[in-house]
Amino acid sequence: MRYIPNSAEERAKMLAEMGVQSIEDFFTSIPAHLRLEKPLNLPPAYAESELIKFFKKLAARNTDPNNTISFLGAGAYNHFRPIVIDTLISRSEFYTTYTPYQPEIAQGTLQAIFEFQSMICLLTGMEVANASMYDGSTAMAEAALMANRITRRKKILVSQAVHPEYRAVLDTYLKSTGLVSETVAFSASGQTALDSINLDSEVAAVIVQSPNFFGCIEDMAAVAEKAHQAGALFISVTTEPISWGLLRSPGDCGADIVVAEGQSFGIAPSYGGPYLGIFASRAQYQRQMPGRLIGEAFDADGNRGFVITLATREQHIRREKASSNICTNQGLFMLMATVYLATMGKQGLQEVAKQNLQKSAYAAKAISELDGYSLLFSAPRFNEFVVKTPKPATEIMEKLLSQNIIAGLPLSNYYPDMTHALLVCVTEQNTKADIDQLVAALK
Repeated sequence: MRYIPNSAEERAKMLAEMGVQSIEDFFTSIPAHLRLEKPLNLPPAYAESELIKFFKKLAARNTDPNNTISFLGAGAYNHFRPIVIDTLISRSEFYTTYTPYQPEIAQGTLQAIFEFQSMICLLTGMEVANASMYDGSTAMAEAALMANRITRRKKILVSQAVHPEYRAVLDTYLKSTGLVSETVAFSASGQTALDSINLDSEVAAVIVQSPNFFGCIEDMAAVAEKAHQAGALFISVTTEPISWGLLRSPGDCGADIVVAEGQSFGIAPSYGGPYLGIFASRAQYQRQMPGRLIGEAFDADGNRGFVITLATREQHIRREKASSNICTNQGLFMLMATVYLATMGKQGLQEVAKQNLQKSAYAAKAISELDGYSLLFSAPRFNEFVVKTPKPATEIMEKLLSQNIIAGLPLSNYYPDMTHALLVCVTEQNTKADIDQLVAALK
């Protein structure tokens, strides 16, 4: 058969070599009632040309920012991607690399990771960054485990204004660890309620996202001060790192560990992933960081090179000493982010951030002036805001979809009592005409 690389005779020889009569003999350890004893319920086989047409027809049913007017954010953002990104990452030496276990033949990959770490330190205001994680949600969960290792405390306080899916991942991580998480409420302004942060001697860390899930900018310095007074760590979370182009860095606000989703840095929304987890911390905690660190070194002749300086997972060191079992550093997406940041530069990133801020402000003002609509929260914001709607947000969302407009995210999906709340995101990709069309449709 075309897609099976060996013949029936060759398979029989392999089975005989292994001392079994048939493929089924390999599955005798599985109880009979759990085994599928009949063919899968599949339609008749297609010819290759028919199969291609079939999948193209399925793909045409998808909706993406390129063929709609989209105001969807909430952790996956539609930003401009310079074409140079795909050109460079498609080079075979990058596109086919895995983890650079042999530094002497992977200097280009290691240097790219080193540059990525350096840029992340500059953006976050931290002293050390690792060679990336899976995504923002797992990075946040790993940060909580890291806080436990540092403080030896078992309680994690997490703001209710942190992305709900991130909190769900955290709860999954903590289930078998003996650690517990407690939710801190948000106030009427949309920010974390500082008075609700009840710190005791068991709190390992306080986790706050800024801009938070509602798009509100948090008072990070105040949260950090309160956490530190109780001997706890402050973990800063960001799903929209473009905001770092304008806002004070988390490190400047007192964060001990900074985690973020790096998708905004040159990675397409891609229907939700795969993405890029950013992880940085104070230098004093670097030996408790998950993943790996790439360092700079010099040989006997003074030539510069790059090496894996720290690898804290069980594949590299004794299992009982491993801080994490994260096995992949999302190298290709790290490279995308590095190319994006190098291409945009400091001024470019600031310009993108300004456009996000200004266009979002224009949209928020225009929508809030419509009859029946208002802004739900009063806190300062970046490029997302919550609109209070006259009808259930899901109804408005469905109606605007018929006009090829994705109006945002109905918050009742995550907060059941917020049926009349719509989270709207505006990026540099949204033109004034797009925003005016949204306003007209809402009206």
